[in-house]
Amino acid sequence: MLRRLVDVEPGEVAPMIFGCLYFFFTLASYFVLRPIRDELAVAAGARTLPWLFTGTLAAMLLASPIFSALVVRFRAKRFIGITYQFFAANLVVFFLASRLGVDATVAGRTFFVWTSVFNLFVVSVFWAFMADTFRSDQAKRLFGFIAVGGTLGSITGSALTAFLARSLGTANLLLISVALLEVAAFLVAIFPVAPGAGRVALDERERRAIGGSVWAGITHVACSRYLLGIAGFLFLYTLGGTVLYFAQTEIVGASFATREARTEMLARMELATQALTVVMQVFLTGRIIRAVGLSVALAFMPAVSVVGFAGLGAAAGGVPALTAFVLLSVCRRATNFGLTNPAMEVLFTVVSREDKYKAKTFIETFVYRAGDQLAAWGYAGLAALGLGLSAIAWLTVPLSALFLALGLWLGAEHRARAREAPAPPSA
Repeated sequence: MLRRLVDVEPGEVAPMIFGCLYFFFTLASYFVLRPIRDELAVAAGARTLPWLFTGTLAAMLLASPIFSALVVRFRAKRFIGITYQFFAANLVVFFLASRLGVDATVAGRTFFVWTSVFNLFVVSVFWAFMADTFRSDQAKRLFGFIAVGGTLGSITGSALTAFLARSLGTANLLLISVALLEVAAFLVAIFPVAPGAGRVALDERERRAIGGSVWAGITHVACSRYLLGIAGFLFLYTLGGTVLYFAQTEIVGASFATREARTEMLARMELATQALTVVMQVFLTGRIIRAVGLSVALAFMPAVSVVGFAGLGAAAGGVPALTAFVLLSVCRRATNFGLTNPAMEVLFTVVSREDKYKAKTFIETFVYRAGDQLAAWGYAGLAALGLGLSAIAWLTVPLSALFLALGLWLGAEHRARAREAPAPPSA
């Protein structure tokens, strides 16, 4: 029955299912927190967002070399476990701070920055582990289905917050997030080996530290046209996402008066996004990537962005703007989770093992947040010059077109690298 949905070989079933479960609990943990974080941003207002993004970038500057040092010293499962345990302990600290009456403004802004670091690290580490576990040909077949686990986790986390926020309170939701994250860490510890990796690859994953330089993530990206292209692709995605996030603070803040109504609206948007995503991942992602290739898969969401930002720019104030925002946000994020992100993770299957953890994490944390930073202050600067949301949305359209072109190029580069890769060793 499973093979009717995904092209999986018998020996691949166990690691694929474990990947689904691992991603489920990771994203369920985060999506319990996301509506809480987004409500804090809406309550604080768009003017405070550039400073929050600055704090996030500073936190990334501190966290990235610490994580690289763990990669150098410990084997993969060990440093992933350490990373997850660290974030779980942080959540317990936030819970205690809420009970001890720590200033709500300070705690809220700290939580926003922390959550923005947390979500990038745990997701990047997950996909790095998947790229290290599966070969490129396996990734094209299996990553779409593995991503379903994350989507179901997102739905579960969003639903928990939507239905329990009023009865339990936000502080108790933090403990639910801790429990989910602990399960994800346990699954990493017992994760099975994918077939076709070979005995040497098994020894490397299970017994050896990756080693190398703490700064290899930065230097390797700077010296590789391929890695720079991936960094640019993610950077352009981030620019559009940050513009959309500012639009969210303005439009949702103006459309809903109470904190509970805003949190509920944002959680329901998450549910709609993840429901659409899971349909794509189960029935379309793997088939699209195999049928039309990575280039088209990577270009699909940028094409949605071109059309969506043009629609947001053309929308007037009030209800039409809210409708245009909701449609763009749901469709853009659903196509990203459902197609673009699994396709982008396949790009890392043809780089070295060191780059899968160091360069990948650098790109998906620091470069991502640098894009946030530039977009946040750029948005604030354009708003100070008198440009409204409509004009800024129109300025985002040509950037989305460049985003599309880069996706096409990356797909072609991956195809060339995959042809040059040596044949996998026998198991």
